[in-house]
Formats: sequence, C-alpha cells, structure tokens
Amino acid sequence: MPVFEIDDQHILVTGGSSGFGRHFARFLAGNGAKVTLAARRAEALASAVAEINSTGGKAQSVVLDVTIAEKIENALAEAEAAFGPIQAVVNNAGVTATRPALDQDERAWDSVIDTNLKGVWLVAQASAKRMIVNKVRGSIVNIASILGLRVAGAVAPYAISKAGVIQMTKALALEWARYGIRVNALAPGYFATELNDDFFQSEHGQALIKRVPQRRLGQLSELDGPLLLLISNAGSFMTGSVVAVDGGHLVSGL
Repeated sequence: MPVFEIDDQHILVTGGSSGFGRHFARFLAGNGAKVTLAARRAEALASAVAEINSTGGKAQSVVLDVTIAEKIENALAEAEAAFGPIQAVVNNAGVTATRPALDQDERAWDSVIDTNLKGVWLVAQASAKRMIVNKVRGSIVNIASILGLRVAGAVAPYAISKAGVIQMTKALALEWARYGIRVNALAPGYFATELNDDFFQSEHGQALIKRVPQRRLGQLSELDGPLLLLISNAGSFMTGSVVAVDGGHLVSGL
C-alpha cells in the first residue's frame, strides 16, 4: 500500500462546517477518504457536504456539540452506521475569545476551555474506544496551535487550551500506542482565511506578518501535506509528535 494512501478510509472531522475543518474535509475527500463532517450548525454542514459530494467526494454530516459526551456517542454511532468504523479523526473543533486577560469573564473562559480542551478530550476518548472495539489501528490528529507553545496577548484562554491539547496528545499517545492508535498534534501558525482578512490588512496585522521569518501568512493548502503525513501510513512510527506549520514563527528571535 502506498504510504500516503487514505483511499476509502472513514475519517471524522470535527468543526467541519467552516475554516480549517471544512478545508481538511474537502482535502481528505479529494484524496479518496469517506469523510464525516461534524459541527453544531446543520445548515453550514449541509453546504459543506453538498460541495464535497458535487465534486465526486464521499461526505456525510452529523450535528455534534463536542462538549457533551452523550451527543458524541450518538454522533459517532450515526456516522459509523453509514460509513463503517471510524479509522481516523481530525479533532479540529475550537473557539476563541479575544480580549485582555483582565477582561476575560468566566463565561468566555468556560466556552473556550470546554470546546478546545474538554471537547478534544471527549472526542478522542470516544473515538479511541470504538477503534479498540473494532480492532482499528487508527490515527487521531488533534489541531493545536503555535499559541500552545508560545503566547500572544489577548488570547490567554485560547493559548492555555492549546497548551493543554499538546500535553493531552502526548499523554494519550503514551497510553494508546499498545492498541495501535497513534495520537499526534498539528500546530498551525497564522493562516489566511476570510475571517482574518481585515485584521491582517491592518497596521497591527501587517506588523505581525513581519515577525514571521517567511514574511507571509500560510495558505490552507500548506497544511495538507502535514495532515496527510499524520493520518496516513507515512507517519506510522509517529505518535506523540507535535508538527508546527508556521513559516518559522516559533523560531523567530525574541
């Protein structure tokens, strides 16, 4: 089997209705995977699934709130009833709250930590249990961030949650290797999306770009290769790894 082959694998992508998750789902389906997109917004999910299927891909959706364990169990059962056992997970659902730490309230903290940390934990755990029952040697890719390795202002709960995702990845990789389940993390830097166009055209945004050694934002397609490495047999001896894709931002001078 070619090492980067994912043809006919059933891959779950959380946060699949927009942003990184929608791009990941489209890319994986384009490479032959059967993709289940999961998110809270049914209408946005339907649009993403229709887009993939219209180009010859295989996609379905399940409505999912990653912060509620019972809903995760129901969603995974629904997904597997149609596409068979889940073989890989892109654990991507996430939110942020942008304001100075002194101004972050309890509700914002709970929202970020519940989705970005508890949600990743619950999805990983539920998926791993099914992989073990189904005797699947699977792959779980947690979407972290370079902000889990270094920090920036005004996003403290987000940075803290992503640091937790990185340590969680290593802890689960240690415990689940015996079952043939690999757990790795992808840590993107700053990428161009429709949501951040205005910011990166501003004075502060341009200043941030200048701190990236490559002097530019990443394009979503530049995450495809690293993601495929971690999901496919190309990364068969990788577990507990954190792969940064950031144009050298982590190694920029202080």
